[in-house]
Amino acid sequence: MIDFTPDVPRWRQVYDVIRQRIADGTYPPRTRIPSVVQLTQEFGIAGATGQKVHRQLRADGLIYTEPGLGSFVAYDRNK
Repeated sequence: MIDFTPDVPRWRQVYDVIRQRIADGTYPPRTRIPSVVQLTQEFGIAGATGQKVHRQLRADGLIYTEPGLGSFVAYDRNK
């Protein structure tokens, strides 16, 4: 878990952590990122919060989701 800053939405803080992991290569292109359930366990957040993180990562083109398989880091992206 992380120490959340009270004046920044939790989904945004978790989003920033995952975005940084993608940028630094912790999650390389075409590898699976943590599921919503895994995010709730790792960060102690609600499922709806984890879904919001995934939704924003998709909207920003950082990940793509394959139904039945999970969400993966996008192939080609500018950091």
